[in-house]
Amino acid sequence: MKQHTSLNTAQNTIRTANAEWRPIIIFGAALKNDGAPTPALQDRVRAALAFGKQYKNVLYIPTGNVPQNGVTEADVMTGLLLKGGISAEHIIAEQTATDTFDSVVACTKILQKQGIGEQSVALATSPYHMPRCMLLMRLAGWRVQQIPFPYKNLPQTNLFHKTLIIAHEVLATGWDALLVLGWRIVR
Repeated sequence: MKQHTSLNTAQNTIRTANAEWRPIIIFGAALKNDGAPTPALQDRVRAALAFGKQYKNVLYIPTGNVPQNGVTEADVMTGLLLKGGISAEHIIAEQTATDTFDSVVACTKILQKQGIGEQSVALATSPYHMPRCMLLMRLAGWRVQQIPFPYKNLPQTNLFHKTLIIAHEVLATGWDALLVLGWRIVR
């Protein structure tokens, strides 16, 4: 797969304070070994695109830096957003996070740098991952909104694998919540 260069980065200048930006964070999901998006990643971007059509000034923040074949989740999501008709000026790819906690911290810094404060932040992720993302963003000090996700919830797999996914989310939620609270104290 061709590598997508992130056209905007967190180092960009602060957007005009006059514009009401509607931020949408798209949490990454694993890529295939060849760097192609998995169905879960494609669905997260599709949900964000569908939701974003309701607003004029949307700021898309795809987050994820777990590379496969030379591309990151944020690179791939940026490419999907561009193919979906989103202009590069409306995308800031977050290229440092390797897990959900890192994404929350890095996206918080981007949102603050962009002068986004009072409006709520919309979150795009899979339903099994949404409770953790919403809790962590709230603990980081943000008002959040869940983006509707009208796609398959869990991959077609057996009950044991589904149970492992849910158990992982439950355990990771508690751990990540403690990390976010600690980060807020020391920052």
